[in-house]
Amino acid sequence: MIVGVAKEIYPGERRVALTPAVVPMLEKAGLEVAVQAGAGEAAGYPDTQYQEKGAKIVPERATLFSGSDIVVQVLCHGANDNNGAADLELLRKGQVLAGFLRPLGAVQSVEELARTGVTSFAVELMPRTTRAQSMDALSSMASIAGYKAVLVVADTLPRIFPMMTTAAGTIMPSRILVIGAGVAGLQAIATAKRLGGVVSAYDVRPAVKEQVQSLGGRFVELPLETSNAQDARGYAKEQDESFYARQRDLLGRVIAESDAVITTAVVPGKKAPILVTESMVKGMAPGSVILDLAAERGGNCELTRRGDTVVVHGVTIIGPVNLASGAPYHASQMYARNLTSFLTNLIKDGKLRPPETDEIIRETLLTQGGEVVNARVRELLGMPALEPVR
Repeated sequence: MIVGVAKEIYPGERRVALTPAVVPMLEKAGLEVAVQAGAGEAAGYPDTQYQEKGAKIVPERATLFSGSDIVVQVLCHGANDNNGAADLELLRKGQVLAGFLRPLGAVQSVEELARTGVTSFAVELMPRTTRAQSMDALSSMASIAGYKAVLVVADTLPRIFPMMTTAAGTIMPSRILVIGAGVAGLQAIATAKRLGGVVSAYDVRPAVKEQVQSLGGRFVELPLETSNAQDARGYAKEQDESFYARQRDLLGRVIAESDAVITTAVVPGKKAPILVTESMVKGMAPGSVILDLAAERGGNCELTRRGDTVVVHGVTIIGPVNLASGAPYHASQMYARNLTSFLTNLIKDGKLRPPETDEIIRETLLTQGGEVVNARVRELLGMPALEPVR
């Protein structure tokens, strides 16, 4: 079977789905690798490196798709809401597509993908199990985004992070608040701490308190009922508006004391909850910074503009999109390892393993045979459940 590595077409996307280092691993598993010319250049992986590892370079995109049994991308149609639809005509029935597809947030694109007949796998649907950890691309990219978020804030904030004692006097450290202690939030806490900031963090899930403290952060505890705060997969659950209103009231005081706030709170398949209101922004000191990692899902700050930076009431509010692409060399390296683990689990003796034999395959399988087959996505689309395979 041939695995085709398509060049990313989302504007500004610099990552690549597979790096040269994983080519021998895939070949050992019986898979040939073909790479669209220039696919890895923006990430720091020229065509010659792929060729040295045994991959074939294909000049044309259409030729790559037509000659590949499996196509891998970072941002497939759905996750690429800009020009991803251009690839639909290149897909064919029975072909395999793997990558980010945003199945819980772009339902129309899922239906369009199904109509091509392609067998697609959405890496963001990866189950949170020990066996699936090496394939968890969502966590890998969230970790990169959390790291980059702190660097962007540090560059924007008109203060330095660490305390310094100099001949000119003592400079007090910056106070950083991270809202949401998932993978991105925890990496942001660790990075801000390494830069010398005084770091606090809040999460609706009290279970993450120990993780925050282990990274040197102070866990902000609010008098809220949070016994039903996370789902079975470990993600934060959506709460009702009364909960969020009370939460905003209590968080306002903490935010007012912070020099920078990084928000990361998202609920899978839902619009991001508003946690920072305009009145809370007004309460921050001039020159303060808010970086909203949930901007792509609507934003945790009501003043966030997706993909833009604005200054309101003297506070800089950054709404980045695709922040992980800002460190393409290592982001690609991590993503490639995730995909390689996934593909070697998916393919056995040159054939796809049936989904009913493996939880990872079953949970990530999105479309097959011209229809949406993922149970969670079918429910979201209001489709009846499929009859079980006998």
